[in-house]
Amino acid sequence: MTSPHLTSITRIPLKVRYFFCNEEHDSRTTIVNHFALHVTHMSKHDLRTATAELSGVSYEQSLLASTSLNPTLLDRIGGPSGFYTLSALFYNRVFDDTSNPWFLGIFATSTKEEAIDNQYRFLVQTFGGEELYTAKKGGKYGVRLVGRHANYQIQAPAAERWVEHMNFAVDEHTALLGDYEAKEYLKLYFRFTAYYIVVAKEYMRDDQLSGGTQMDNGRVW
Repeated sequence: MTSPHLTSITRIPLKVRYFFCNEEHDSRTTIVNHFALHVTHMSKHDLRTATAELSGVSYEQSLLASTSLNPTLLDRIGGPSGFYTLSALFYNRVFDDTSNPWFLGIFATSTKEEAIDNQYRFLVQTFGGEELYTAKKGGKYGVRLVGRHANYQIQAPAAERWVEHMNFAVDEHTALLGDYEAKEYLKLYFRFTAYYIVVAKEYMRDDQLSGGTQMDNGRVW
């Protein structure tokens, strides 16, 4: 059953749905390039608006998983270990996606174990747990998340593939079986976040880049 919070959910615009179905890579980047022409100096509000247009999810909807669940998502998923399970389910799918080398190549600079640990820490901190990500990475963890992806060629097709794998991981998580509200809100969060990286990475300063060509010691990214 759809939550009452989502009765006015912004659906993916027709032009975006066509964009994902088109197999020509040049046309897949049209919408992102359109944003690049207009957002050289974007505020957070502008970035969120552009992301909503591209993803079909508003910033307000992306917050539902952290603001509108009682008990909290952290409790519902089984605490920090529940997020570790989610990250493991997700990255097992990602690293098994050998039929899409263009997508798997995005993760070539990390081991699966490193990727699981980084995402698990980020999610625990995002949803009200201990500041595990900051403890490992330092700095402002939201900015660093975008910065760590900025040197990779992540466009809408990669974001869509990422979301597909994450949606399957959410559905497979045993702690969330039957919890349709939590799963729906979590999927909205992930979809918005994936496309926020696509939009925001175009406007990072050089000193904010920490992924891709500027790797941390110990291959932490």
